[in-house]
Amino acid sequence: MEKEETKNSVKESSVKNPLNKIVAFALAAGLIGGAVGAFLFVRFGSSLIPTSRQSILVEQSSATIEVVKKVSPSVVSITSESTGFTFFGQTQTTQGAGTGIIATSDGLIITNNHVIEKATNLSVFTSDGKKKKNAKVVARDPQNDLAFIQIDANNLKPAELGDSSQVKVGTSVLAIGNALGQYENTVTQGIISGLGRPVVAGDSQGGNVEQLQNLFQTDAAINPGNSGGPLIDLTGKVIGINTAVAGNAQGIGFAIPIDQAKTALASVKSEGKIVKPYLGVRYIPVTKELASRNNLGVSNGAYINGDDRNPGIVEGSPAADAGLREGDIILKVDGKDVNEQNPLSVIIGEKKVGDKVKLTVYRDGKEQTIEVTLKEAPQAQ
Repeated sequence: MEKEETKNSVKESSVKNPLNKIVAFALAAGLIGGAVGAFLFVRFGSSLIPTSRQSILVEQSSATIEVVKKVSPSVVSITSESTGFTFFGQTQTTQGAGTGIIATSDGLIITNNHVIEKATNLSVFTSDGKKKKNAKVVARDPQNDLAFIQIDANNLKPAELGDSSQVKVGTSVLAIGNALGQYENTVTQGIISGLGRPVVAGDSQGGNVEQLQNLFQTDAAINPGNSGGPLIDLTGKVIGINTAVAGNAQGIGFAIPIDQAKTALASVKSEGKIVKPYLGVRYIPVTKELASRNNLGVSNGAYINGDDRNPGIVEGSPAADAGLREGDIILKVDGKDVNEQNPLSVIIGEKKVGDKVKLTVYRDGKEQTIEVTLKEAPQAQ
C-alpha cells in the first residue's frame, strides 16, 4: 500500500539483522543470536552469574528506582519468527526481538511497526515471565513506525501515557527495553537532547530505508531489542517510544513522541483500526541548502517528488483529486508554515478525515491556494 506524506520510505522488519542497521541511524530491534534459551555469563569478582532473562537495572536514586518499579510491569518483551527462503531455495527461519508497552488491561500492546512487520509468529513475555504465544497484529502504521498487537490476557497493568507536547530539552528520562533480545527490562538513564528531529534509518547496504519525522533525541542508551519500549519521565509517564539509534556515534537515540501513539490508540480502541487522514503525496523537505542548489525560489516547504515506481502524487488520492502536481512545493497548510520544525506529515496528521484544508502551493514561480478534502489513509497490509 502506498504511503503518503512521507519521503519514499520503505520499512525494515526487525526480523532482519538489526545489528547491521547503521546507514544513518539504526532501528533498535534485536536479533536473537545462538540457541534459544542459551545462557550468557558475566564475571563479577570470582563468581559466575547467569544473566539470561534477568532484569538489569542501572544504579539510580531511590526516587528513580520507585519509578522503575512502577513502570516495569507495563513493559513486555517481544520475540518474532520470520520464515523465508535462502538464495538456494532452502527454508530459513529468523528470530528477532523487540519491546512493547501495555496499553490496556486485556492485552493490547503498543510497539514499533518494524518489530512485527514481517513476522510469521509473535510471542510476548510479560514482566512476571509468562509467555503469551501467537500474539495477533491488530493494526499497523508504517508511516509513523507504530503497531498494535493483542495477547490473550487480563488484569495487566497499562502504562500511564504522558503529554509529549510538554517535553523540554533537558528533561530527565529512562529507557526500558529488551536489550539485545536477552536482557528484559534493562533500564538506562539520560535526558532529552533534542526535539523535532527528522531521522533516516536503514540497513548497512543503504536499502530498506525508512524516514521518520518529529522525533525526540535522547542520550539514554538504546540498544538492539529496545524498539517499541517506553521512554519515560521521572514521574513514570511514557513520553516516547524508543525506535532508533545512531550507528556511527554514541549517546544518540530517538523516540516517537507518545502523542502520536495516543491518537492511533484511541482509533484502535474505537474502530479496531488506525483511522487517520492522508493527502497522498511523496515529498522532499525543502531546506535552504536544497533551495539554493536547485534554484527552487523558496526556502521552505514540501517539494512533491517521486520516481517511476513511486510517483509524487498517489493515484486516486486527495492530492490527485485536487490537481496537485509533481514539482509543486507546499508552503503552508491552513496558513501554517511547512518547514523542518513543522513537517507536512505532522501537520496533516493533526487533521481529521473529511477536513477541508487550504494549501499554499508554489508553482511556476507563483503562489496559489488549492483546497483539498482529506480522505482516510489506506490500511497497511
